[in-house]
Order: sequence, then C-alpha cells, then structure tokens
Amino acid sequence: MRIRPFAVDTLIAAALTGVALLLGPEAERQGQYPLDTTAYALVVLVHLPLVLRIRAPVVVCCLAHATWLVYISLGYWPVVCSFGPMLAVYTVASLRRVRISVPCAALLGGVWLYAGAVSHTDSWPSVLGQAVVYPAVLWRFGQLACRSAELTRQLRQEQAERARREVAEERGRIARELHDVVAHHMSVISVQTGLARFVFDSDRPTARTALDIIDASGKEALDELRRMLRVLRASEDGAPVGPMPGLARIEEMADRVRAGGVPVALTVEGTPRPLAPGVDLCAYRVVQEALTNVLKHAPGAHADVRLRYEPHQVTVSVTDDGEGVNLDRVRTGGGHGLIGMRERAKLYGGQISTGPRDQGGFAVRLTLPTSARATVRGDDIAT
Repeated sequence: MRIRPFAVDTLIAAALTGVALLLGPEAERQGQYPLDTTAYALVVLVHLPLVLRIRAPVVVCCLAHATWLVYISLGYWPVVCSFGPMLAVYTVASLRRVRISVPCAALLGGVWLYAGAVSHTDSWPSVLGQAVVYPAVLWRFGQLACRSAELTRQLRQEQAERARREVAEERGRIARELHDVVAHHMSVISVQTGLARFVFDSDRPTARTALDIIDASGKEALDELRRMLRVLRASEDGAPVGPMPGLARIEEMADRVRAGGVPVALTVEGTPRPLAPGVDLCAYRVVQEALTNVLKHAPGAHADVRLRYEPHQVTVSVTDDGEGVNLDRVRTGGGHGLIGMRERAKLYGGQISTGPRDQGGFAVRLTLPTSARATVRGDDIAT
C-alpha cells in the first residue's frame, strides 16, 4: 500500500516536534532559560507548518523561521527549535530553483547568527561555522535530491516514450501481418475468380471447384483477420487469441496455390518437430509471401518449396522457374512483401536471401535458429 506524501509529512512533523519537546528540558542543564508553556507552544508552532512543506515549501520555510525568530527573541535556547527550519530549507532546495533556495539557506544562517548575538555567546567561531556549514550542507543535499528527482522524471518519460514506440511498432507489425494474410488470400481469390469466369459456360465442374476455393479462402482470410483484431484488443479486454498458423499447415497452403494454377512441389527433409510459436509463424509467413509473389508475378511458373529441419535451425526455401526477371516483382523489395520477410527474419535472429536466380526465376531462402539461446539478430543477405 502506497503512503500519501501528506501522511508522510505529518509523521515527519510529529516526529520532529516530539524530538524538540524531549530536548526542551536539556536547556536548563545547558545554562539556558528553562522552557515554559510559551516556549513549548512556540516549539509546536515552528514545526506545525512542516505538514505542508511539499505543497508550499517557501511559505513553510518563512513561517518556520519567523516563529523561530520570536522564540529566540524571548531568550529561549535556539537549538530546540532548529530542526523545523533546517528541514524547511532542505525542502526548498529540493523543490525550487537556486535563485529561491539560496536566499532561504541564507535566512537560516542569518537567524543562527542572530541567535548567537541574542544569547551573548563567547564562542563566535563555533556560531559562525554552524551558520555557514549547516545551511550549505542542507542546501547541497536538497540540490542533489532535486537532481535525482529530475533524473527520475526524465527516466519515466523515456520509459513511457519507449513503451509508446514499442506499441506503435507492434501495431505496425500487426498491420504488416494483416497485409500478408489478406494479400495471399486475395491473390488466390483473384486467380480463381478469373478461372471461374473463363470456364463458367464450358466447364461447370471446374467453375464450381474454383468457387469452392474462393469460398474457403475468403472464410480463412476472415478468420485470420478476426484473430489479428483479437490480438489488438487482447491488452484491453483480455480476449483469448486463437492459435496462429505454422509449418504444420504448409501443405494446406500449397494446395490453395496449386488450385490457383501454380504447380507447387513440397519437400520436407528431417524430422518435423514443434517450434517456438514465433519462429513457426515467421517461417509460415515467409513461405506464404513467397508463393503469393509467384501467383502475382510469375504466372505459369512452377514453384518448389523445401522445408528442412536441422538440430538447431530450420530452413525454408521457395524457388520458381519463371522466365526472365519481372521488374515489378523485383521492385517489391521496396514494398511491404520482401521488407516484411527481412523484418521477420531479423526479429527471430535468422538470415534471409531474396532475388532472381542465374538460371531464371526467383528464389527466397530463410534460415531460422530454433535454439532457446539464439537471440542475436541476423543480417539480411541480398543476392
């Protein structure tokens, strides 16, 4: 449970008042006038304003010193009432600028010298030393506290700004995720729509199959859109998020692309095993984006998808034998598609190479570490 500042200041004021009252009987043993009812009342009045020292530090400092001056002028031992003014000076130094805190510290030193003069002391060197050292030390500690508080505020602001940037980056990542999902399914739907329109009158079974694929792709796209929206709302309402797709569904993806008119050969090497969700999703999305690009930019090409499980990494590659170099396809390196692939690879410490092949066509190759200690982000490799 957090204690409010006002309650803390009340406890501090009560503690200092108690110490001062307990110190009161010591005055007579020090050869000073014994404290009477008036003196004890003034002791309480000196420390009472400290309850508001955070809210009005300069006013409290002035009130404490003014009451202390009255107490000293009546001939009472100054030390008993010195705790309140000292704390007031420290508070001003910790909360206000130098041009305000220095005069308050000087006020403490001046009252201390006045107390020495009123008491007709014979130890002026001691009085002068205390009048200089006490205010200087209190002012210095107050300034250190002020700087520490300022650094703390700056740190909190930086942390808040960093949190806002991370939220913005995460929203951007989700937006790119949505783009990838929609682009893939819309590409399939577009190809199947063209096929259905072309054979609608001549080959009704093929048209019906194309319509079924359009229906399934549309539903899956909607499901994934809803899943992404639940991710966006999860921090607000705790909505459960369904499982994200992974390499276990890569055969389904290949079937959809085959239905879109692109022959896809899928080869899996090694023993399939469960991967970390982020790594699994990253590999799936890279294959999805690569096949989407084949649908868009290499009509009539054959695609070859290879998935290899290794002890500490997983490698996926997508190649096609499209003729020549499609300039629009190469320029997608500056768009969301290939950039999204690179960002995913960096996020999970992987390496990715994308570009046209010497023998024709296009190639995408991704290597992702699967060990728990693989935290170093990989660099992009351009081919």
